[in-house]
Amino acid sequence: MRKKDFKGRCEKKKLSKCKVVCKTYDPIQSAYADMLQVDTEIVDIRCNVLIDNDNYTTDFVCVKEDNEIMVRECVSRTHLTKPMTIKLLDISREYWLKRGVVDWGLVINEE
Repeated sequence: MRKKDFKGRCEKKKLSKCKVVCKTYDPIQSAYADMLQVDTEIVDIRCNVLIDNDNYTTDFVCVKEDNEIMVRECVSRTHLTKPMTIKLLDISREYWLKRGVVDWGLVINEE
């Protein structure tokens, strides 16, 4: 999750399962985009999806073969204990749960 108008470095990726150019802002998000691209269960990928009227975006919203929606947030392991990170992840989880999404999860680096 990041601010809607995030001004950091970004890598632009053209993914066949994504209708627009996917912008990734860190190595975790970039690596996970590549994983989603080769996952045969995933049929559609949306990157940096705006959350309602908030100024934040969800990293990945994907549609599986069975039309189930899957949401993933990419977080560095070092940020997991930060209060702001926890608050933003709770906002994301609650937002998607209210919309009927039960497959919500985190993507965390190994380090």
